[in-house]
Amino acid sequence: MKYSSPSKLLLIVLGWIFVGFGVIGIFLPLMPTTIFMIIAAWCFARSSEKFYNWLIYHPRFGKTVRDFYEKKGMSLKSKITSIVMMTTAISISAIFFTQKVFVKIILFSIAVGVAIYIASLKTIKPDIPPQGE
Repeated sequence: MKYSSPSKLLLIVLGWIFVGFGVIGIFLPLMPTTIFMIIAAWCFARSSEKFYNWLIYHPRFGKTVRDFYEKKGMSLKSKITSIVMMTTAISISAIFFTQKVFVKIILFSIAVGVAIYIASLKTIKPDIPPQGE
């Protein structure tokens, strides 16, 4: 493969790193899959049409990434799942892994901020296939 500039190569490498983080996020609730895939798509959009198309048409990740970029929103199911998983992971971290009050405040502040952001995104209604006659 030949790339026209070091910056494109760097974006491709970063894109694949974020895809890797996203895949890890499938198995670890502390790692958010969707946001890493969105960042990877941003990197690929600026560096490799092939990798960008692979990601946005991927059977598992593609619809969520396309919805975010094209429709500027998330489905209600994705919003609820994201907020519940994030709140659960941050709560477990704050309760069991730190005794420092300021760290707990920072963690919960991040959770509230991200939850507000996710809730503020447009809610995309699921595509309903046309019914036959």
